[in-house]
Amino acid sequence: MSQNIAIVIPVYNNPNTIKKVLDDALLLNMKIIVIDDGSEVSVESLVHKNNNLLIVRHEKNRGKGEALLTAAKTAKELGFKHIIAIDGDGQHYPSEVKKLLPLIEEESIIIGNRKFKEDVPNSSKFGRAFSNFWIFMESGRWLGDTQSGFRAYPLSILDLNLKQSHYDFEIEVLIKHLWKKREIKEVEIEVYYPPKGTRVSHFDKVTDNVRLSKLHSRLVFKNLLRLLTFGYYTG
Repeated sequence: MSQNIAIVIPVYNNPNTIKKVLDDALLLNMKIIVIDDGSEVSVESLVHKNNNLLIVRHEKNRGKGEALLTAAKTAKELGFKHIIAIDGDGQHYPSEVKKLLPLIEEESIIIGNRKFKEDVPNSSKFGRAFSNFWIFMESGRWLGDTQSGFRAYPLSILDLNLKQSHYDFEIEVLIKHLWKKREIKEVEIEVYYPPKGTRVSHFDKVTDNVRLSKLHSRLVFKNLLRLLTFGYYTG
């Protein structure tokens, strides 16, 4: 099964963590597709060549959603059927990929629900609960961690008419996948949260939250129309 699956890692300005993430990911003996989304220091200059490693670079930063779409298109061209996305900031343990592999089916998205411990910031806990609520309002489906970027995607997501290019992509893809009556599965994963002030995050609390708010507003409205039209949640 794993021969049909590639690991994809979108990267933007994570020079201090990406080498360790890649070293750990290469231990899985799977194809790794890195999308360098316009990093100031190119990923290629930081790592050694490896037959299982492919680096694709965006010369300008396009956003995480665009990076994931580039990864999906690249994987499809290479003959893969699924991708597993992990972040390049060191929060995700590549070894946790093994928990997702047994759950992968043709049309399923698998979400790695982050195991939150005492050291997790309250803002992350609130953000997850807030996002989960809006996903329910938009689809009728309760999910445990809709903000997790540790996911397995079927390449059928390329047929979903996805329009968002930043962090809002990760919400849009779940909703449009559910609206197609496709399955989402979940499994708990371990994650690492660096000490306060040391983690590099490119989530802009103003710009990205505005994008997410606009997206949720549109999706809630569209799902209300679906509910009125069909008389039930179509997710």
